[in-house]
Amino acid sequence: MRGTTVLPGTPGLPPPAGDVPLHRLEVAGPGSVPFAAGTFQAVGPLSRWDRPHRHTFYEIVHVSAGSGTHVVDLARWPVRPPHLAVIVPGQVHHWEGGRGPEGTLVLFTDDFLMDHPGDRDVLRRLGEQCWFELDTEHDRSVRRLMGELVAEHRQRAPGHESVLRALLHVLVVRAARLPGRTGGGRAPGAQGRPAAVAEAFTRLVSRPGTAGRTVRECADHLGVTPGYLTQAVRAATGRPPGRLLIEARVYQAQRLLAHTELSVRQVAARTGFTDPAYFSRFFRRETGSSPGDFRKHHGRRHPSLEAPLTRA
Repeated sequence: MRGTTVLPGTPGLPPPAGDVPLHRLEVAGPGSVPFAAGTFQAVGPLSRWDRPHRHTFYEIVHVSAGSGTHVVDLARWPVRPPHLAVIVPGQVHHWEGGRGPEGTLVLFTDDFLMDHPGDRDVLRRLGEQCWFELDTEHDRSVRRLMGELVAEHRQRAPGHESVLRALLHVLVVRAARLPGRTGGGRAPGAQGRPAAVAEAFTRLVSRPGTAGRTVRECADHLGVTPGYLTQAVRAATGRPPGRLLIEARVYQAQRLLAHTELSVRQVAARTGFTDPAYFSRFFRRETGSSPGDFRKHHGRRHPSLEAPLTRA
């Protein structure tokens, strides 16, 4: 996927005014596998960054020690190891306070899942739940798998790419089996092309630029009719695409209010509203609070958030 990886030392692109910094995955060289694994220390200081940011890549984190809080989108998760965290491209997250965290990270782009494309849907579901407590047995299993991924990535023996993809697939499947969590199985009736359309729609609505799009516009973009899109999305998610578009619009507004210095008028424009007053009514109807009240209770804006990054 173009633009998701960079070479080491490539300067990061400054985010658009008021937006959240976007990190890309560093790879060893042109043609290198879009994958990285290691401890927090090995991956680097940005792995523990305390400023809200997002990625072009997936991140699976096994937290084995430390304290503080992991903030993903607007949810706050206390660090009480052992945990497994799954962050998907586009989610805003950062680490707050405490000591640590310590543990192991696995980073990879969407392209790396080419051997197991169904894992994309599983990871999306895991990302929605995000934070998984591990008992002794599951902690041991995750620790062993993460260790194998780190060793395979470090040694780069012949055939290591295939081994990495196989081990990652096992990790994703086992994460979906964790107690108290729903698995990654596809909803009944979502097979073949309808499932692919629903997945493409899900990826489309997660992009910031889709705010304000209609179901018809999304259907045109995906090359299907609005009726077909509605049937495919309902079969896969149980909800109509119009509802998902509204939720995506609300989520983007919440993210901008919580993590940027944009005015309410600017947030309204970014989310496709020409009338700030109408945006405020929409936001209150969907969340139960005004944009100003939401920002007061959820905002955590860093004074240098809009400064250009020195690395990706």
